Amino acid sequence: MLMISLTNTDKKQLHSYVHKMLREAMKLRNINYTEDTPVTKNKMGKPSLTERPDIHYNLSHAEGIAACIISDYECGIDCEKVRDFRPNVIKRVFSDNEKKMFDNTPENEKNLLFFKLWTLKEAYVKAVGIGISYPMDTVEFSFSGTEIVSNIENCRFRQYIIGENRFVVSVCEIIKQN
Repeated sequence: MLMISLTNTDKKQLHSYVHKMLREAMKLRNINYTEDTPVTKNKMGKPSLTERPDIHYNLSHAEGIAACIISDYECGIDCEKVRDFRPNVIKRVFSDNEKKMFDNTPENEKNLLFFKLWTLKEAYVKAVGIGISYPMDTVEFSFSGTEIVSNIENCRFRQYIIGENRFVVSVCEIIKQN
């Protein structure tokens, strides 16, 4: 289950807001999730429901948007407002092929492409529960029409472009554990 909300919530309140979304989503799955629900965190801090290891979830928020996913699979989600990208990040986290793709993209489409790639990478590292300490330049994405192509096996990726390229939401589900 995926929930996405465009919101004018104050930046300081986004964390609480996305947790309210999660509670609502859990209700739809007939799971009573409250602030007192026991949560276990892995060594990198990824949370899971202590009493329901079969349910996986992940949250994300950025200026103007909040998103959550609940899945039967390990999952990750990332959302971002499309804005000017930081060139230094490209050097650190994009693969050589992604850098070429980026260089060959028209200038007026580079911000969107940056956040399409960035959110896919973030969703993946959140799904595997490692975070950005993962060598992100080893995870590679490209696009064939509307299809997301990746060098990562056993994962399902989805992406949503919202509000005339104003926001990008990417989701990763690990459909088979190695």
